[in-house]
Amino acid sequence: MTPDDARPRPEPGSFRDPQTRIFLAGGEVLRGLGPRAAQDWKALRDSDFFAAAQADGSVTATEEVERELPGEPGTWTATLRHAPLPFVTYPYEWSHAMLQDAAALHLDLLQRALAAGFTMKDGSAYNVQWRGAARPEFIDVGSFEPARPGEPWAGYRQFCQTLLYPLMLQAHLDLDPRPLLRAQIDGITPGQMRRMLGGTKRLAPGVLKHVHLHDSMQNRNAATSTGAVRAQLRDAGFTDELVAAAARAMAKLVAKLDWRPPATHWGDYRETCSYTDADAAAKAAFVDAALAAAPAKDLVLDLGANDGAFSRQAARAGAYVVAVEADAAVVDTLYRRLKAEGERRILPIVMDLADPSPGGGWAGVERSGFAARAAAADVTLALALVHHLAIGRNVPLPAIVDWFAGMGRHLVVEFVHPDDPMARRLLANKPDGLFPDYHVETFVRLLGERFDIARRETLPGGTRTLLAGVRRA
Repeated sequence: MTPDDARPRPEPGSFRDPQTRIFLAGGEVLRGLGPRAAQDWKALRDSDFFAAAQADGSVTATEEVERELPGEPGTWTATLRHAPLPFVTYPYEWSHAMLQDAAALHLDLLQRALAAGFTMKDGSAYNVQWRGAARPEFIDVGSFEPARPGEPWAGYRQFCQTLLYPLMLQAHLDLDPRPLLRAQIDGITPGQMRRMLGGTKRLAPGVLKHVHLHDSMQNRNAATSTGAVRAQLRDAGFTDELVAAAARAMAKLVAKLDWRPPATHWGDYRETCSYTDADAAAKAAFVDAALAAAPAKDLVLDLGANDGAFSRQAARAGAYVVAVEADAAVVDTLYRRLKAEGERRILPIVMDLADPSPGGGWAGVERSGFAARAAAADVTLALALVHHLAIGRNVPLPAIVDWFAGMGRHLVVEFVHPDDPMARRLLANKPDGLFPDYHVETFVRLLGERFDIARRETLPGGTRTLLAGVRRA
């Protein structure tokens, strides 16, 4: 680690609240608190509510430290240190059940905070992260502040736009909300929801109140200051008990907004793929050997993870695994299973690897793209993936190899030959002769230009080749 690595630097996605900002320094996650935020922190730190939330892991592990942070003198009154996350993900990469659990955590913490005399000034899904699939974790300690009598929940709009509305779209319309979340960092607006949930859908749970009424009130008060709206609510007798009751009612609504994934082709992949028992055993043994040869396995990416069989294999080898799969139904099913098992070493996410998450928000860096996050991986598993990218999505083999080289130093990759039944199925939908360079030796040559190939093995069936390589410096 160089001195520059140890020097605190601002995290690009943490700037919207001038009273608190995240800094990264040599693997540490630090939070600067301005004078008002430092006062709020002291009250929170000494509360039974915060002690309980630390003990049960619902709020990220936090301690106060003596550290100087960048900024003008007097900017930061106190510094906190948070437990670092193995891998950061975003709401547009979560399955429906993950969004539902994130919303439930947010509302549970709000109710507990209110009972202790605190509230949450934010309601954003981006304040939630994951350590494996066992449970979500709230990371924005700066969101908690002492409650003021008669104040509404300031985070209501954010909560609706980044959590409640995506759940409604999936539950009420079977519509994937991820493209909208990815395109709009502030989430889906009440006006957008109102247009999608009209007619009889107005009567679906929560729609009339949290969509149509919300949009009407927002339009009615568009020219009114936030302070004036709060004063009107206080004058009308708005109380803390009403906020707590609203949070309880919304928690019940979130629990109702369930979605059960439909059966999909990839859901029964293991029954339809071309592996024999001998192929499967040889592949598992190859992956075990490649993982054992990697000196570090703090973070493993399983690209095209499907049902998570190889993610589990990597987790058993001691890795923390991010299981990336394009099929949202498969990810949702896998997440529910891993959650039921209390799995803390595997985190499944939804992503089309031919169109991975880009950078987003302010200057394109407020939310980090997948490529930037993937660069921290120690090992990349790309098993039965290349033919989907090369044949299914027309990505050239050199581009795929370059993409792999931007990820983990160690790579375990499977090349499906053009005469394999799965490759033939993809080729059947393409014009003849479209992929003249799709051959195993071409792929091995390209891989050898960027990686030192340590192992190579063709499975007993003869139509799939596994390779393990180490990226050249």
